[in-house]
Amino acid sequence: MSDAVIVGAVRTPVGRRKGSLADVHPVDLSAHVLRALTERTGIDPGQVDDVFWGCVSQVGEQSWNVARNAVLAAGWPETVPGTTLDRQCGSSQQALHFAAATVLSGQADLVVAGGVESMTRVPMGSSVVGGAPFSAAILDRYRGVEGVAADDPLPFSQGVGAELIARRWRLTRGQLDEFALASHEKAGAAQDAGAFDAELAPVPLADGGTASADEGIRRDTSLAKLAELATPFRADGVVTAGSASQISDGAAALAVTTAEWAGRHGLRPLARIHTAVVCADDPVAMLTAPIPATAKALRRAGLGIEEIGVYEVNEAFAPVPLAWLAETEADPQRLNPRGGAIALGHPLGGSGARIMTTMLAHMRDENIRYGLQTMCEGGGMANATIVELL
Repeated sequence: MSDAVIVGAVRTPVGRRKGSLADVHPVDLSAHVLRALTERTGIDPGQVDDVFWGCVSQVGEQSWNVARNAVLAAGWPETVPGTTLDRQCGSSQQALHFAAATVLSGQADLVVAGGVESMTRVPMGSSVVGGAPFSAAILDRYRGVEGVAADDPLPFSQGVGAELIARRWRLTRGQLDEFALASHEKAGAAQDAGAFDAELAPVPLADGGTASADEGIRRDTSLAKLAELATPFRADGVVTAGSASQISDGAAALAVTTAEWAGRHGLRPLARIHTAVVCADDPVAMLTAPIPATAKALRRAGLGIEEIGVYEVNEAFAPVPLAWLAETEADPQRLNPRGGAIALGHPLGGSGARIMTTMLAHMRDENIRYGLQTMCEGGGMANATIVELL
């Protein structure tokens, strides 16, 4: 069987909410990384068979199939289609999985996978209009379960789920704050060393400036400052805004094809998509599925956790990677080595592709053979991807 390979990966800097990317339409943000991808790889946009684009809040400026609109805004040929998908926070990681499956099946030769979220312009939750997404059957199934609001039409909360995980794995406020601080420190060190530079496509701004660096890194934070933050999800809780991912704006794109097609067209693969899985788990705790997803991916890959040189576990909330570490017994030094969403931000639909882009750059710089990425997702799901450096 042929291999599905990634031949290009690029991302925008991640902007803070109401930061430098606040005035950039999400379609234009998406178009920017599409153009950057073809410029850097030399791919002819007319050769792209499809664009799979993740986006969570598909309303307003992110409605009406943002993938197709991005293709048109990028100036690509009108013959290039696109489709937008939602697997919550893992949407663009799922886009990568679909892209790999599509080229391996022979339905396409070259697919672009990625995603976008402008959480400034389209606030989280904007798509919940005109009625709640949970029917009576779902509400009846989970009413009375710990962590489910008894009389709330939106009974499932990621924040409450994070608190449930912290309690189940006996994670303290101090452990969460220490993890959050380390994320900022690692991201700051990586930024200072220029580790992100090659993966970034700086975004020109209307005022003549340029967004050229990730904005969420808090270099002045400390354990003392983190300890002052409130616990919004439980009065006696341990999760704060400081140990949660940041609301952000950003986009990222990956070019996926087969090894044979890449060779015929003079493209150098960065990595092959070794294994790609998806799992589901408890929708109330919601954020635990990266644990079984990792086990499933390793089992299918025939690899042990010790053979993976870097792990990217999305920092939706600090309890997620900490519980993952406890269950997998993975090496903490290999986890999110350049920081994660607590420091860099979490533009929902774009995060999967952003994380993969960052992980590939780290693997290349450190000559790491295998990398594993996993992300918790709304509804209690998770994708896991193992890639092999080429």
